[in-house]
This record gives sequence, C-alpha cells and structure tokens, in this order.
Amino acid sequence: MGVQVFVKLFEVNGHESALFDRRLGLASVSSPKLQTLGSPGTLEGMNDSESVTTQLSTVEEWTKALAESSGSPGGGAGTGVMLSIAASLTSMVAGYTEAEKSHQEHLAGIHSRAHELRKTALQLADDDASASNAFGAAFRLDPGPEREDAIHQASVDAAKASAVLGERAIDAIEDLGWLSSHGNPALIADVVVGFGALRAAIAGARTNVSFDLASLTSAGATLEEVREEHPELWNTVSRLTDALHQIDQLTAGVDKKAAPTEDL
Repeated sequence: MGVQVFVKLFEVNGHESALFDRRLGLASVSSPKLQTLGSPGTLEGMNDSESVTTQLSTVEEWTKALAESSGSPGGGAGTGVMLSIAASLTSMVAGYTEAEKSHQEHLAGIHSRAHELRKTALQLADDDASASNAFGAAFRLDPGPEREDAIHQASVDAAKASAVLGERAIDAIEDLGWLSSHGNPALIADVVVGFGALRAAIAGARTNVSFDLASLTSAGATLEEVREEHPELWNTVSRLTDALHQIDQLTAGVDKKAAPTEDL
C-alpha cells in the first residue's frame, strides 16, 4: 500500500502534541508550533485525487495526481503501475516472438497471462489508492481505542493488499525469464526494461508489507509478536526478498546482450 501508518508521538513541553505519519507527512496537531507539519499533505486533502484512476486517466493525469501531497495515489499504487508496465512489456515481447512448434503453446500461455496481468495490476493499483483513504478516515477519528483499532486494521489490510500484488509479481518472473532466453533477440533491451519494472514492483511490495507489519509495534507489540500473529505476511517479505535476488540474476545473465558496449 502507498499510505501505511507509522505513528510517532512528538512531545512539546512535555505533552504529546502530534500524531505524525512518516509515510504521508500527515499530522493531527494540537500545538500551534507544529501546525505546519500537516501541510501540504493534510488529512482533509486525502480524497482530492479519488477521481483519478490508472484505468481511466491519462498518464499525465495520473502522474500529476501522484505528485500531489494527497496520499492517494501513493507508492503502493505506483507499485501496481510498475507491475502493469512489466506485464505490458512481457506481452509485447511475446507477441513479437516466433517460437518453435514445441514451444508455441508455452509462448501463447505467456502472452495470455501477461495480457491479463496488465489489467489486473492496474486494478490492484486503483484498489490500493482507494484503500489509502481508510487511513484518512482512521486519523479523523477522535483519540481513543476506536481510533487505534481503525489504524491497526488499516495497517493489516494495507499489508495484505501489498502482499497480493507482490505474489502476482513473483508469478510473472518465470515468464519474463523464459523470454530472456527464448524471446525475439532484437527485443532483449525491452526484456531488461521489463525486469527493471518488475523489480520495482517487487521491491515496493516487499517494503510496504514489511513497513506495515512493523507499524503494528506502535501499539506496544514486539516484532516477534507481530510475526506470530501474521506468519503468512511475515513470510511474504522473505519470498519477495528472494524474488529480488532472482531478478538480479536473470538481468545479469543477459546484460552482455542487452548492453554490449559495456564490454569495451
């Protein structure tokens, strides 16, 4: 997710004066000295970009919304867009590749999966942007148990959504890896760009899941307790770390073909 919560208590003159979200730059401030912490990213501004979606907006419109300090879309939605770019390049290279008869069925499967993932990834990006608004709703609640529970649940939901995106990205590695060996050699540079986009998606998902899990310690739990309570999410971080190493190895394996000037 792009808007995970990591609550930090700031003290001014011995009083807890602000709840600040490091990822958003948002604050619920009780001291005039800290009022500027909420600008330009304010809780009230979180819904300003709701009408902007990856599926219906132009690239210019979406990136303009991403550039705003509104929290939605954010880094999590950007992760989905990177996955969609990787899927698009996979589909393109597969479409330009003429496989031997024994590989034609496999190639057709790659083409079909990539074509579908392109759309799915954009939906995941928009889902992330929509879910980001849950944090705004949680922060707008009055201080107390209900607010803490809402922030906690938003963090868990954020981690789960990022994990889903990350798993879809992991599944895409094998197909792009196959194209790096069997795809149209004239498009090896496009394969490497695809690896880069896929790596960005996986790195983003890994960081978001890990950060969201760690944010649960703000309520007093230890990381060990978080791991015991959410073992699947915890293990997802490790799988995503392994996936990054796999992509790096695949990219290194075709670097001489993709960037031949480096040999001089």
